Amino acid sequence: MAEATEEAVREALAGVEDPDFGADVVTLGFIHDLSVNNGQVRFTFGPDTPLCPSREAVAERCREAATGVDGVTEVEMHAEARIQAHQVQQGVQLMEGVKNVVAVASGKGGVGKSTVAVNLALGLARCGAEVGILDADIYGPSIPRMLGISGKPSSQDGKTLEPKEAFGVRAMSIGFLIDEETPMVWRGPMVIQALEQLLGDTNWGELDYLIVDMPPGTGDTQLTLSQKVPLTGSVVVSTPQEIALLDARRGYQMFQKVGVPTLGIVENMAHFICPECGHETGVFSEGGGEKFAADYDVPLLGSIPLDPSIREQSDSGHPTVVADPDSRQAETYLAVASAMTVEIAKRGQDQSQQFPNISIQAD
Repeated sequence: MAEATEEAVREALAGVEDPDFGADVVTLGFIHDLSVNNGQVRFTFGPDTPLCPSREAVAERCREAATGVDGVTEVEMHAEARIQAHQVQQGVQLMEGVKNVVAVASGKGGVGKSTVAVNLALGLARCGAEVGILDADIYGPSIPRMLGISGKPSSQDGKTLEPKEAFGVRAMSIGFLIDEETPMVWRGPMVIQALEQLLGDTNWGELDYLIVDMPPGTGDTQLTLSQKVPLTGSVVVSTPQEIALLDARRGYQMFQKVGVPTLGIVENMAHFICPECGHETGVFSEGGGEKFAADYDVPLLGSIPLDPSIREQSDSGHPTVVADPDSRQAETYLAVASAMTVEIAKRGQDQSQQFPNISIQAD
């Protein structure tokens, strides 16, 4: 039997392609600390994404490739995510300890944006990432109800707030500081100041991803957040019908103007699944998300069904990813979360160089 060499093992690993990235794991830099000694192979599979099911599958193919090398008698592979901080808008400083900030946005309300944001955060956490979520909707905070959290946040130093936590996700919302039915009768500057404090005065700790559940629309609050918050990218949520997609296009254009790349679109309520027979029907039209993605050359991260259980689970404070983790719907959210992190990992360069940092004045 020939003696195994590091070169032979690395060559075998170079034959393992990650289909989401379209390149092999060696070229992508996912193989670390490779050593070969008397037929014993040790290495770390460390992608720049969480270990969602698709990455776990790639890791297993790496193990199989190394095992098949002539002379290899034992393979010890350690898999761990090595998530990196990526560039943000030009002139905006990164948040200390927070590697990637993603805005989940919609051009209009009522498209299920917050439900998507919460399940994305929970999906990332389920894959092993350190995750936080900021409820940036001052007028209609919904994250406390969706995560089943109540009570005011504590402060250890009298200056910063400790985030609340549920299901492994750290959360902050104006909803923790006021009664649930109290209306926020604030003008724009007060809203922006409150959001800046919620973001900057929260002790987030070390996070791989901070999901920002943006308020719906493209007004002054959304624009200011997009210019001041260090965003790695945005995810646009829409339903398939043309009116909703028209507003989603406006949201996309807003992010383009301030130099924030759109990581992809999520088509929510894409089809109705009958709870009795499982038949699928396109209630709100079909194909809108695919057309949006094609028109703007951005990925369609996934299509979420219109399912009564998703609404029921969110209302109960146990969203789908944790309430029914083995369901088809939960798997869809996991796939969307994984696709989003792949798009983030692809963006190592400062995307703001592509777009001017425009100051937009209201009419």
